[in-house]
Amino acid sequence: MSLGRACTKVRDCTEQAFEVSSEVSLFAAIDLIVKNQYVLVRDSEHKISGIVTTSDLSIQFGQLGEPFLLAGEIEQHIRRLIQNKFTNKELEAAKYPGDSDRAVMNVADLTLGEYVRLLENKENWKKLNLNVDQAVFVRDLQEIRDIRNDVMHFDPDGISDQERSTLRRFVAFMQQLSKIGVT
Repeated sequence: MSLGRACTKVRDCTEQAFEVSSEVSLFAAIDLIVKNQYVLVRDSEHKISGIVTTSDLSIQFGQLGEPFLLAGEIEQHIRRLIQNKFTNKELEAAKYPGDSDRAVMNVADLTLGEYVRLLENKENWKKLNLNVDQAVFVRDLQEIRDIRNDVMHFDPDGISDQERSTLRRFVAFMQQLSKIGVT
């Protein structure tokens, strides 16, 4: 009534509902969800089976995006930690055996697994002058590498809450090292 519409039938007071099939991917529905703040989801029997809102999108992208961002931050911290501490020859020696075609000119040319290989070496570890247990650090970095591989290769199961916590803890640890001037 406040909009000046005649409301003689229920349909006169309703708004268009926006729907998608349950077969439509979330990514295909993003524009419609954002534009309308929601979509109703119809199942294969044409019944409304749910609703997806912009809040749901935010939660989903946070869950999907956080591991990518955490893994990226960890790699940046590791690069800063080892940057300018090793010769090109030492960096090249950390490269996977059999990967002879790839040149390693700086720390950014190494993979996370190769950072592990570099830091497993006791002589290399000494160059960091890091007062942290090498075995624990390398073990944790290997675990980060495994989680990162699941994230980057889109493991259909995703990562567990424990793995997400492991990423967060390692980022916090690396941030602390950075605060005290180690990285």
